[in-house]
Amino acid sequence: MGEKDRENREQEQKNFEFMKEQIKERPINKKKLVRRMIITASMAVLFGLIACVTVLGLEPVINNWLYPEEPAENISFPEEKEEILPEDMVLDDAELEETQAEEESSEAEVDSLQMISDSYDSLRAIADEASESLVTVTGITSNTDWFANVYENKDQTPGLILADNKKELLVLTNRSALNEAESVRVTLGDGTQLEASVKSDDAVTGILILAISKDVIPADVRDNIMIARLGSSNGQKLTASPVIALGSPMGVSGSIMYGIITSNGNALNLPDRRCKLMTTDICGSKAASGVLINLNGEVVGIINQNYNDAGLENMIAAIGISELKPTIERMSNGQPLCCVGITGMDVTAEANKELGVPYGAYVTEVEMDSAAMNAGIQSGDVIVGVGEIEISDYEDYVKTIRKLTPETTEEFSIMRQGHDGYTPMTFQIKIGEVE
Repeated sequence: MGEKDRENREQEQKNFEFMKEQIKERPINKKKLVRRMIITASMAVLFGLIACVTVLGLEPVINNWLYPEEPAENISFPEEKEEILPEDMVLDDAELEETQAEEESSEAEVDSLQMISDSYDSLRAIADEASESLVTVTGITSNTDWFANVYENKDQTPGLILADNKKELLVLTNRSALNEAESVRVTLGDGTQLEASVKSDDAVTGILILAISKDVIPADVRDNIMIARLGSSNGQKLTASPVIALGSPMGVSGSIMYGIITSNGNALNLPDRRCKLMTTDICGSKAASGVLINLNGEVVGIINQNYNDAGLENMIAAIGISELKPTIERMSNGQPLCCVGITGMDVTAEANKELGVPYGAYVTEVEMDSAAMNAGIQSGDVIVGVGEIEISDYEDYVKTIRKLTPETTEEFSIMRQGHDGYTPMTFQIKIGEVE
């Protein structure tokens, strides 16, 4: 019995071990797990959104319940109704006069504004008419970039149709903008473009005369060309006179500005020249160019900003046309301009009386490598004669030099200061030509 029981227990144990070995863990389904995670996350987001919408929707209701808001009041501006009593319908004399005065004042203001408007219209009409004699001058220069490509530089400046000598149309313009130009083109007011050549050049005053052959100008264009009218820059009466700046007073082609002449007596002594600098109250560009015209449409000055005082660089200034006319005339006729290289001034009565300086053209500066320097003229000398002509002031000297011919030799009589006062001396000077 004991042996049989033991066998039975061993058999049961073997069966148990068999069953134990047959039990396996169930495999994990990854797809189901991922799907459940996505569903769980989506439900969480959905519940979150529902909670947010619920809170946002209930918040105004809860706030209005806890803190009731007072309604906004309506804004109204009641219309004023003035009741006129019968006794108020009749004005007394004082009120009647006051009412008439107000009406007259109002009419006067309207008339004043109309007069101002009419004045500007008149100025514009003058400017438009004078602008017909203005042209645009373009200097063209060819250059090459790093890749050997050829391109053109174009510098523009206003020009003034100066004269018609039956063969050429002459244009006065600014020299500095065309210094390096290889070719020059002139554009008329109607857009016609014409090739031009340099007829005469003055490095002293900075002006240049261009010539356009009339053969290249179409007949219909030739008949409509307007020649500028030159006025006068002499006389003190010109000060405080209204002027119009045309050309490029603002540095922009075609700009127009109005103002008055603030001074007209500023002597501008240049080498072998004497000009007059006109200043205005017109605030323009440091690079301004063009002309000043008076209310008759006449040119009274050529804009030049090179001689403005410090602090007035933007105020429009011009060289008076009267002083430039002799130079412009010689240039227009192809006559050379003489050059000696002397800048001077007049000897004042005080200097003559107190310092014993003789009357003549007092030499203030001698240009380097000029004919005067090569001959031995010095600053401080006083020129009292050129050839047979007596010189009593710098203006006499300028007029005399203007009439000379380059490459001729003239005798200059001067007075030079020494230990014993001024001593007369003579120098033989070969007259040069302005380059």
